[in-house]
Parts: sequence; structure tokens; C-alpha cells
Amino acid sequence: MRAYVQAVTERPNITGHIAYHTFSGVHLRPYAGRPDEDLPTQDLRAYKLIGERGTKLTGYPAVSVFHDFKYDPKMTIKGGAHDWMYDHLGIFSWTTEFWSPQRQAGLADYHYTDWIRDHPIEDDVTLIRWARERYPEAHVDWYEYEHPELGQVELGGWDVINYWFNVPFDQLEAEVAPHSEFALFHALISPLLEVRSLDVETVGETSFLVRLVLQNSGWLPTNVSEKAIERKAVRDVEVELDLPDGVRLVAGEVKTEVGQLKGRVDKRSTTWWANDESTSDLTKLEWVVEAPAGTELGLTAGNARAGTIRRTIKLLA
Repeated sequence: MRAYVQAVTERPNITGHIAYHTFSGVHLRPYAGRPDEDLPTQDLRAYKLIGERGTKLTGYPAVSVFHDFKYDPKMTIKGGAHDWMYDHLGIFSWTTEFWSPQRQAGLADYHYTDWIRDHPIEDDVTLIRWARERYPEAHVDWYEYEHPELGQVELGGWDVINYWFNVPFDQLEAEVAPHSEFALFHALISPLLEVRSLDVETVGETSFLVRLVLQNSGWLPTNVSEKAIERKAVRDVEVELDLPDGVRLVAGEVKTEVGQLKGRVDKRSTTWWANDESTSDLTKLEWVVEAPAGTELGLTAGNARAGTIRRTIKLLA
């Protein structure tokens, strides 16, 4: 666990996380020990939208651990990576539980964990019929066996390791393949800082106005989540000028923090009167410098999660 935590904390550019487990055929999201009401509103909305796409791509439902995946109604599950990744680092994190024998057998509208505690005998019959037709070795009829120490016992039942806890080998590729699409989607919704425009205007014989407009063209905001801001887990977007010798900065700051830029998730709306038409995904900076014409300035902008931009601009009329 120490190596796991160290690997994550040494990579502040991580914007999403999916852990792969078995079994149940479901995408699990935080919290495990707290209700949805404890998530920031924007984060809960983003989680649900990401989950909807995950379901569309993989066929697996996306649910809250606390509300839909307790092993006991009065017990909470603690120590999951998804809770730590989200609650401490503000990263949208999931645990995918591969494979559902129940779903494969045609059962529907069953609860992922409640079913294990109690279910109709008809479900067992359906599963055994499925196994006999599809995987005859998955369920062995009980038979007597003479144990050297225990005497006569009975052996049989489900091969839970190979047909419940894991996807059968002949179906492994087909079961897992759609999840690569979900992983790619999760990567592609990351914030992405870009230069919208970078201009120079002559304001005097040796004075120039440099104007920069930055844009987050990603779906997620540059901070990824509201929780990241709450936990102080991500730095603001920073912009810095590299001034060569002989250049004097007249107006503006050499190094500036511009806060966070919204993403398209914050602008999505189903009603036109609630649509966010602001430019919260953009920020503009201006500097006035004195330098000989033809001088080149360096410029760096970014934060760990949205990426880093480096540009060179020549001071020409």
C-alpha cells in the first residue's frame, strides 16, 4: 500500500482512476461510508454523468457503494482506493467489478450484495441450468468422498474461483474489451489547457502590449473536482514570463496565479434558461514591456492536472 500511495502522490498529473476487481458486473463510486448528500453538488453530478457513459460503453450499471453495495445494511465498507483517491486527492475514481454470472444466466432486477445473502431457490435452478448448458464444469453434483481424517464427506457445488470470482477464459476478452473504451473516455475528459490567443501590440517606440488568453478546452475543470479545492490538492493555474536581459516589465506580473478554469461539464444544461454562457473557462492576461523590437519573450502556463504550455513570442509591430 505504501508503494501504491507513493506512486500516486508522485504523479500529480493524475486526473482519473479505475481499479479492476471481481465480481458483480458493476462500476462502484464513492462514497463507501457516506451518503451522496456529502459530495459537493458539482462532483456528484459529474460522477453520475461519467457513470452514465460507463454504463453505455460497458453495459455495467454505475452505483454508489454506500447506497447500493453494502455487504450488510448496517455496515460501511472502509479502506477502498476509490474513497481515498476522491476524498483526499479530488480525483474521480471507480472500482469496476468484472463479471456477473447472474446476469449471464438471465437474472434481472437483483441486488448485487443482497442477493448473496438471500435469493429465491428458482434463481439457483436458473444458474445451474445456465452452467450445464454453457460451462458444465462450473457446478459439480455432490458426491461422497472418504477423507483420510474426517471420514466420509461430500464434495461438490460451484467452482467459485473460475466461474464466479473470475471471468471464464473463453469469455474474458469479450467481457473486458469494452472497459478499455471507458478507460479512454475517462482519460479524454481530463482538463486541457490551451492558448486561445497570444498577441503583441505596439504601444510606443520600444513598448509592447502582450495579451494572452488561456482556455480550458477539457470537459473537467482544471482542478478536476470541487473536492480537490476543498482538500487543497491542486494548485491554481500559473502563468510566468521569462524576461531576457534588457527587457523591463512596465505593467503586469512576472508570475501570476489565475485560479481555476471551468470545464464543459459545468456548462452542460438541459434547459436554455439555466445554461452557463459565461467565459469561466477562459482567462486573459496582459503585460506591458519595454524592449528592443525583435526581442523574444518566453511564456509558461499550466498546472499539474491541466498540462503545461510553453510559448515564445517575438516583439514586433
